Amino acid sequence: MLKLFNFRNTILAIIIGWLTLFVFVPNLMIIATSFLTRDEANLIDFTFTLNNYVRLADPLYIKVVWHSFYMATIATLLCLVVGYPFAYIITKMPKNTRPFMLFLVIIPFWTNSLIRTYGLKIVLGTQGVLNKSLLALDIIEKPIRLMYTETAVMIGLVYVLLPFMILPLYSAIEKLNGSYIEAAKDLGATKFQTFTKIILPLTMPGIIGGCLLVLLPALGMFYVADLLGGAKNLLIGNVIKSQVLNARDWPFGAATSIALTAAMALLLFAYYKAGKLFDRNSELS
Repeated sequence: MLKLFNFRNTILAIIIGWLTLFVFVPNLMIIATSFLTRDEANLIDFTFTLNNYVRLADPLYIKVVWHSFYMATIATLLCLVVGYPFAYIITKMPKNTRPFMLFLVIIPFWTNSLIRTYGLKIVLGTQGVLNKSLLALDIIEKPIRLMYTETAVMIGLVYVLLPFMILPLYSAIEKLNGSYIEAAKDLGATKFQTFTKIILPLTMPGIIGGCLLVLLPALGMFYVADLLGGAKNLLIGNVIKSQVLNARDWPFGAATSIALTAAMALLLFAYYKAGKLFDRNSELS
């Protein structure tokens, strides 16, 4: 019993130490840096200021934030439209086939997303695989310019983040009690009514979870916007990267990062509240 107690305490100490050293302390340093002043020679001057957060109200940065949320929201909706029927179809397959289909969904995680984005450039380029295939099939007369457009960024975000939507949706749909659907059929409900009144509400936690798993990373995927969108399709992550690496303004980059983290925290809190509300409604019904 004593050995088990010591082993558990040792594991807990390692986990707490790891989180403290590599999560808490770095975030604490970023928060502290966001209230300091930029220094040309030493990067940071230890002079307290709120100007870094005041600068976030500049119309230029507000425009980037708005564009980031717009791009992330559209990408999330596209992932939902594609991912929901895909996850639903998997749940209707034989049980021995489902693991293989999920395996195919997870395979992209084995390759770095940056490498996959470079691969997407080969597909979307003017002389890329997509244009050459469409020309060969006589669907188009001249190559379509997709690279360095908003469309390319959207395709890249959906391509990278789609598995994050499919997995929680599959989990929610698989747990769906089939007796509810059978009862709806017995009561004369159409397929559309069954979907909107039964399936959709009961799988809402999976929808909300999948949307958050796509929306939050999409806001900071600067390399997708850099490689596929060019300078005209910036995300919040691009602002942070340019301030830290190019402008060498670490305090403002830190302030932007903290603002993005706060926005993500609010979205996660909204998800928590939505989950609690759903559980309460389920108990009442």
